Amino acid sequence: MKNSMLLLAGSMAFAGFLSSCGQKDKSTDEETADNKPASVQTASNTLELPAPYATESSKKFSNVIGWSEGQMPKAPAGFTVTKFAGDLVNPRWIYVAPNGDILVAESNTEQKGVKKAEAVVSGKAKSQRLGESANRITLFRDANKDGKPELREVFLTGLNQPFGMVVVGDYFYVANTDAVMRYPYKAGQTRITAKGEKIKDLPAGGYNNHWTRNLLANEDGSKIYISVGSGSNVGENGMENEVKRAAIWEMNPDGSGERLYATGLRNPVGIDWQPGTNKLWTAVNERDELGDNLVPDYLTSVQEGAFYGWPYSYFGQNVDPRRKGERPDLVKKAVVPDVPLGAHTASLGLAFYDKEAFPQKYHNGAFIGQHGSWNRSEFSGYKVVFVPFENGQPGKPEDFLTGFIADGKGDEVHGRPVGVTVLPDGAMLVADDAGNTIWRVAAAK
Repeated sequence: MKNSMLLLAGSMAFAGFLSSCGQKDKSTDEETADNKPASVQTASNTLELPAPYATESSKKFSNVIGWSEGQMPKAPAGFTVTKFAGDLVNPRWIYVAPNGDILVAESNTEQKGVKKAEAVVSGKAKSQRLGESANRITLFRDANKDGKPELREVFLTGLNQPFGMVVVGDYFYVANTDAVMRYPYKAGQTRITAKGEKIKDLPAGGYNNHWTRNLLANEDGSKIYISVGSGSNVGENGMENEVKRAAIWEMNPDGSGERLYATGLRNPVGIDWQPGTNKLWTAVNERDELGDNLVPDYLTSVQEGAFYGWPYSYFGQNVDPRRKGERPDLVKKAVVPDVPLGAHTASLGLAFYDKEAFPQKYHNGAFIGQHGSWNRSEFSGYKVVFVPFENGQPGKPEDFLTGFIADGKGDEVHGRPVGVTVLPDGAMLVADDAGNTIWRVAAAK
């Protein structure tokens, strides 16, 4: 372990955050060292955290049964939900090109051999697709904005677990699990046949679904941000295997100028800009096996150069007992996330609502797709939640799109929401990967 810590401290990749400082929580060193409950002041509320292991670590995998004809998720009064597209193969993420074309990444976790057999025995195989990934991007075009695309084409194939997408200038970028690729692109083209150029290698593999790599460009297209999740739950494979992971990176559009933007983010999947600001926000999928109610996933603004705790602490300076005493210097720098979203919810999707079609309360707020729990005795997540913002500050999350968990007290779910994307006309699309469906949510006319 000492060698692992020396490697981490000496790594150039982590030099950027060693000098960073962050907001501190209200718990004391004595409380966290003794594994006692903690009270943390976040931007949206006072969070009461139970002690680690207050409950046993549980496993409860969902059994995905799909949607019957005419069945769909439920939105609040004043909204309509319709099926935008079906018969997809694990639609994980959605991107709207500058010309309005809708691009959907179809990809999933792949497990083979012993791991696949273990997934069958545990029940995990019923909760998500684990076979060969489709590894493609499909294009939809809804020119008349009636929620029924007139065109559906295979846009790009030959990929390796694609996820994040972005158009910058004359290039289309896609983040495979192991590299950022770019392709020549012209607005309106419905298929890419040109050979891609690899501009950045990325660390591949990862704990559960930590293979996803997201992309986001800044307003003028001068920088691209890349989110990379950890390769483990809590660094149990050695921190020398976590270099360039659990972080958000920044690079130039040609792949040069790579630098760490923020670290200690266990699995930052959704990333987006807060409307009217230059503030980057992310939805983070937190760690497992500390009990039913630890550790809450969260939505947070991303401070440049900041460290967010993983794997040594959570929600500020609450020490993870599995890493106790290892890096007190980093624990002291750990920033408290802004909005807790519930433990084990698998909060992955993120989209700020920057349009006006939805009622006023939703303007400039954030929608988060919660893929749903497995490490909890009772389900959490399996819905889309909304976080209102007032005067630029976040409030408490509230349910928005529900109905993914089937009626009754069993383990059946209809689908599992992930990516959320706001369309130019103000409607919102939700990627239901396990349900192989894209849902459209619009304000009722």
